Amino acid sequence: MYSLAYTIKMSKKGSHQIKDYFDFVVPPLEGFWWQDGVEGIDYAHKEKFNFISCIRMPDFVTDDVLTWTKKEAAVKKGLDFSPVKLLTLTEGKCVQIMHHGSYDDEPATIDKMHQFITENNLKLDFSDKRRRHEIYLSNPQRTKVENLKTIIRLPVKEKKMKND
Repeated sequence: MYSLAYTIKMSKKGSHQIKDYFDFVVPPLEGFWWQDGVEGIDYAHKEKFNFISCIRMPDFVTDDVLTWTKKEAAVKKGLDFSPVKLLTLTEGKCVQIMHHGSYDDEPATIDKMHQFITENNLKLDFSDKRRRHEIYLSNPQRTKVENLKTIIRLPVKEKKMKND
């Protein structure tokens, strides 16, 4: 993902000019997580997690720009980027928190989110289009585990009735 993002960013130094290009900071890696057949998340079975990894891109990155980028990066890195595609997401209403520390300690942070959701007349709203969303602000290869920072978002909606 970063190979593609930096190929786009550094295109300004090459002969290929991208229409409407502007210089940008490559954003952090993001992940959308779910488990098939599980309501919510079962942390005891992380091996069953499915995920989509993303890096937010500026609007000038079109399908044509991505096609060029995948070819360029494949030559430079010798990797197959064919599965990569552009997604447009509309996230909707979410509850968000900054998690500090190990990914293994996230359940305690999620418990705080669930308490907030309950106290504010909300309920979780997971679906095929609305998933748990994490934004990784720290590089786990360069950051001590206790200093990792991850934004966690859970999709919610307002409860309509008392029993909803």
